Amino acid sequence: MQLSFATRTPDKEASLSLAFIVDPLSSRKAFNDPGVALMRAAQAHGHEVYAIEAASLSWQRPENTSAGSVYGEAVRLNLSLNNHDWYRETGRAWLPLRRFDAVLMRKDPPFDSEYVTATWLLERAEAEGARVYNKPRALRDHSEKLAIAEFDRFTAPTLVSRDLNLIQHFIDEQRDVVAKPLDGMGGSQVFRIHRNDSNRNVILETLTRMGTRTIMVQQYLQAIAQGDKRILLIAGKPVPWCLARIPKAGENRGNLAAGGTGVAQELSPRDREIAERLGPVLWQRGLFIVGLDVIGDYLTEINVTSPTCMVEIRQQTGFDAAGACITALERLCSSTSASPSAF
Repeated sequence: MQLSFATRTPDKEASLSLAFIVDPLSSRKAFNDPGVALMRAAQAHGHEVYAIEAASLSWQRPENTSAGSVYGEAVRLNLSLNNHDWYRETGRAWLPLRRFDAVLMRKDPPFDSEYVTATWLLERAEAEGARVYNKPRALRDHSEKLAIAEFDRFTAPTLVSRDLNLIQHFIDEQRDVVAKPLDGMGGSQVFRIHRNDSNRNVILETLTRMGTRTIMVQQYLQAIAQGDKRILLIAGKPVPWCLARIPKAGENRGNLAAGGTGVAQELSPRDREIAERLGPVLWQRGLFIVGLDVIGDYLTEINVTSPTCMVEIRQQTGFDAAGACITALERLCSSTSASPSAF
């Protein structure tokens, strides 16, 4: 199944007002930032682009009003292709989120208490009429690591626990595993542990904080040498190219943040099977942009906060995933319903 999104010719009369919930603009690395790619694509399609820092999200019921509203400090942007000077601010105002045609949640992890608070505020904005993608409740309900348990037919042998005895027994059975916290990102705190590793106990004690923090332990997959594949889903449909993130020499992690090299590849039959099984289910829950991680034939993570690799795929294949996202968003905004079934 190929993406059916067509290239859109900018149309002033049909332009949308789009708000992107982001981390501080000064922290963005425009050369590979998928949020920046989405904003640039939105402007290229003729839409108004606003950035709202997540820290500015607020709810207020002013005096002498009958109802409150969720606001954010919206910065109107004019974007360029210059990665060193990639935007100009052309206006700034506190605006209710319901004023925009769509709101895209693009704040990066960590998924901490402030991130959860942002989803509560965004859910309140939805109740006031805002269209928010990814859906705030779905963001809260999908642990990027643990969500694979729902689709266990596609997963390698995996244990999620903080019980050190259970974890030790699992390592003895599998002999070679990868252990990681449930709230990590970018390959942070990911350890490969061999059955006879002399540091095995101290690694587990550190990761679990002496048995007080739940972690994930997975069978080590030799196919990591061919890359940790990132498969993008847009409104439930797989992008036809994935990015295989290949570990550098002496490294077990393929994450680009850990020095991995990204190589764009066409989806394999197994990649497509996984993507086409998960895509409609996740989209029905309001997960508009999703990044599936697949090593060999196995699903290892379901990324829903701010999936990356759009830029690298376009650079290597010419496929404009960011533009496809904006085209899909246009179709959603032109429908009479904000629900996924309208797409």
